[in-house]
Amino acid sequence: MITNPPRTGAPDILKGLIAGVAGGLLASLVMEQFQALWSKVAEEIKRAQAAADKPKSARGKGSTEPPATVKAAEVISENVFGKKLPKKRKELAGGAVHYAMGMASGAIYGALAEVTPLASAGAGLAFGTGVWLSTDEAIVPALGLSKSPMQVPVSTHAYALVSHLVYGFVTEVVRRALRQAL
Repeated sequence: MITNPPRTGAPDILKGLIAGVAGGLLASLVMEQFQALWSKVAEEIKRAQAAADKPKSARGKGSTEPPATVKAAEVISENVFGKKLPKKRKELAGGAVHYAMGMASGAIYGALAEVTPLASAGAGLAFGTGVWLSTDEAIVPALGLSKSPMQVPVSTHAYALVSHLVYGFVTEVVRRALRQAL
């Protein structure tokens, strides 16, 4: 179990912010890899079930709706730069939004952990849950970048929550290690 070590020295918000950015960046990468693995396993399960349940001619494709990160990148491109995002840049721009959000959330978390150690309680799992609730369940749908949470299957909520628990945990582990080194 990860517990908060006793604080050595005065809080330093800049060091906390830097440690949080690094934690958020690495955690975003780990979260992305976790999601890719989860999706691959889910697709294999779905493919196996479809093969057992339906003839080949009745099989359909999944949703072609772009991820919220790509939608956000499109909005930023059009409203900030006044240009439509080229199709060939959408995946890259969506990734940039994902990592920017991860680093920004990590920065806030790292700074907050400096002034209130309670912020890092639960080995980052409370933080990950908070990011999931505030972004995936509230802000992203409110901005029209995803469906309303009421229109999303429970399995999708579970996937997103577990992904954000991974993000929160990794952010905390990296933040704590880097903060102790600083």
